[in-house]
Amino acid sequence: MPSVIRFTSALLFVIPFVTPSTWAQANTDPTYAQLRRIGLGEAVSVSNLDIKRDAATFHLKSGVMCFLAPVQGKVTGAVFNGEGTMTLKPPTGAEDRNLRLLTKGNDFAENYSRMVLRFTDGSYDEIKKAGSPASGGCDASALEDSQHTTRKKLNYNLTARILEDILQDRPGGLFVAFIHGRQYEDKLLFVTDPNGAMNVAPDQVELMTYNDNRYGTWASFPLSAEYRQQLGVAASNSTSLHIEHQVIDTTIEKNAHLTGKAVTTFVAQSNGMRVVPFNLHRTLRVQSVTGSDGAALSFIQEDKDDDADFFVILPKPLAIGDRYTVTSVYDGKEAVTNEGNGNYYPIARDDWYPGNGMNAFGDYANFDLTFRIPKGMKIAATGSLINETTEGDHAVTVWKSDVAQPVAGFQFGRMKVKEDKPASPPDFIVAAYANEEPPDWAKGLQGGVMGNLSTVRMMDQPLSEAKFAVSLYTDYFGTLPFKRLSMTQQTACEYGQSWPGLVWLPICSFYDITVRHQLGLDQGDRGYWDVVTPHEVAHQWWGSTPTGTSG
Repeated sequence: MPSVIRFTSALLFVIPFVTPSTWAQANTDPTYAQLRRIGLGEAVSVSNLDIKRDAATFHLKSGVMCFLAPVQGKVTGAVFNGEGTMTLKPPTGAEDRNLRLLTKGNDFAENYSRMVLRFTDGSYDEIKKAGSPASGGCDASALEDSQHTTRKKLNYNLTARILEDILQDRPGGLFVAFIHGRQYEDKLLFVTDPNGAMNVAPDQVELMTYNDNRYGTWASFPLSAEYRQQLGVAASNSTSLHIEHQVIDTTIEKNAHLTGKAVTTFVAQSNGMRVVPFNLHRTLRVQSVTGSDGAALSFIQEDKDDDADFFVILPKPLAIGDRYTVTSVYDGKEAVTNEGNGNYYPIARDDWYPGNGMNAFGDYANFDLTFRIPKGMKIAATGSLINETTEGDHAVTVWKSDVAQPVAGFQFGRMKVKEDKPASPPDFIVAAYANEEPPDWAKGLQGGVMGNLSTVRMMDQPLSEAKFAVSLYTDYFGTLPFKRLSMTQQTACEYGQSWPGLVWLPICSFYDITVRHQLGLDQGDRGYWDVVTPHEVAHQWWGSTPTGTSG
């Protein structure tokens, strides 16, 4: 997971012009389109039916279950109207205590008269077998409300997730319940997903509320061994993708517009995979996707303000061990913001390129990165700096990962750079990057008692602290697999972050104690400013390597 420490107080990259007819357009796959506009179908009456999903039990006392119309011969959901109760008993003491605090009760039991289910497991057969034909239909408004919730509020493309299981040759394991409760909350959501629940992956079970005033996760935990056994092969989907290699060519213009081309090579870890989820920032709009043979591929990406998750649909299912390469071209603003005076802030830290949507921080890939930025600016990135050139109005740098790493990142701007070597290891480089001018928010404060808020004259301190930390940690924990560590300044003042070979330090850590006092940042800091640099450097051992943790 991302390493974050917080302070608490009050070339021109040219994409050839391609006409729309030469590539598959987004969201046009016929099965996806059918799922997207799905409606209700047959109905059954149910009574005294228990549906058990991991640690949850849904008791349907009486009512009518209206199934959704089948797609590709598979029923993917239902709407229940009647009387029912959901109980949940988290398997761990910590989650159980947390749930009791939220509900102010000993046991979680929620009554409801309306519920929407979406599933790819055996729910249809289970419910159909226990029910009897019912006359009349159901109100479709509950289904429409659930679709609005996932698309507009949760910004999660549940339709595409269901498509993953629909287009494979084996049963899925997804179960989602939208519960309109009476006691605790009218907007409850329960999920079991072997691929990882939507908000808490890699945890696979989640209970949350999506009410605006009470939004958040109430409980989350992995699938139990018993339930995994019940799901069988469907429970093995969670590691169905391993990305081996990323070749990424990125152009960032002065106005922060980002254009990218990613060549992503991955290996299938399970049989039958055909829909591949990628993690890409919602404002980066995909222009085209091609496969290993250069042919256009269908892909999914809804509007940036909705459920904009990026999925690629392969021409045929893959088997375990099959290797495949996808080339994605994308561009957009808001993944990076221009903070003024040559300062830029990468909002998309881990999703500025198409990454592993199933296991973002548990997968390790090799990266070859090329950046094209306005001439006169500098960039620091994960990996080792291989080459620096100028092409027209752009500075071009090439970076290469020394070993497989879970994520790639960058920081750029109009910066000064200072490099030095720590006492050990002898072939290691520590580089400090500081912006020549302060960002807009700080520029407006400088002068008077604040003085000059440029960080260039203060870059020696984080450089020396990082050098000492690298030497100390090398003696204690061994030599890093990386050969370079870039200590960069970011415009955010209150936190730092650490990727392999790259650290974002808060701009306020560059300031001296006098400036921080004037900014009100010395009250209750508990030594934060003394430890932020060595803390983030420590994550090079603990969080950025396959054997490390992310604490």
